[in-house]
Amino acid sequence: QVQLVESGGGLVQAGGSLRLSCVTSTNTFSSLRMGWFRQAPGKEREFVAAISPGGRSTYYADSVLGRFTISRDNAKNTVHLQMNTLKPEDTANYYCAATRRLLLGDNYYNSRLYDYWGQGTQATVSS
Repeated sequence: QVQLVESGGGLVQAGGSLRLSCVTSTNTFSSLRMGWFRQAPGKEREFVAAISPGGRSTYYADSVLGRFTISRDNAKNTVHLQMNTLKPEDTANYYCAATRRLLLGDNYYNSRLYDYWGQGTQATVSS
């Protein structure tokens, strides 16, 4: 079992930045595929970004490409999501997710392939 704990959410004005972090409980973090998803009120959970175990491959939703950056620190069992130029439509509860499954390409976008989830951290962007 892998426990994930997110932090870094908050209230920010449009155009501002937030840095989300997700710390895991496992000592095999370097073998995990990691992703960030978000869910706004009344909407389905959607993919935001993902990163391969070594950090060499990253994946982004079109809506955040060029504004968000996912990164990981395998020595600290942590994955980050740097969110810049935030927009009101980025307001959501952001979830960290992990899986040991072998994901290739578009599979990183599929929330059903992630086995471990955090409780979420709320990011609110005011206009």
